[in-house]
Amino acid sequence: MNLPEITVNVDELIGVNKYNVDEDNAHIELVGDSIDAVDDAEFAKLVRVCPAALYKVDADGHKTFDYAGCLECGTCRIACGGTIIAKWEQPGPTMGIQYRFG
Repeated sequence: MNLPEITVNVDELIGVNKYNVDEDNAHIELVGDSIDAVDDAEFAKLVRVCPAALYKVDADGHKTFDYAGCLECGTCRIACGGTIIAKWEQPGPTMGIQYRFG
């Protein structure tokens, strides 16, 4: 039996959502003053588990993080809440993601 190949484009699905970013109050914060100072192994966990790919390491090993596209799933808090996630809370009223279907 030949089953049809099904491919899901996650970027396309995430792209239909609307984000109201609270520029004055980040709902996720990492420990320390510099993102480059956070533990490499712990940060690598976040790179692997974040479904929105908010945590990245470039070819030179420089780490980046941007909470603006957060899906508010809490995966990063579960993976690294006791290590490098200093703050994780739901965005304020009318802020954060608005899921769009279709």
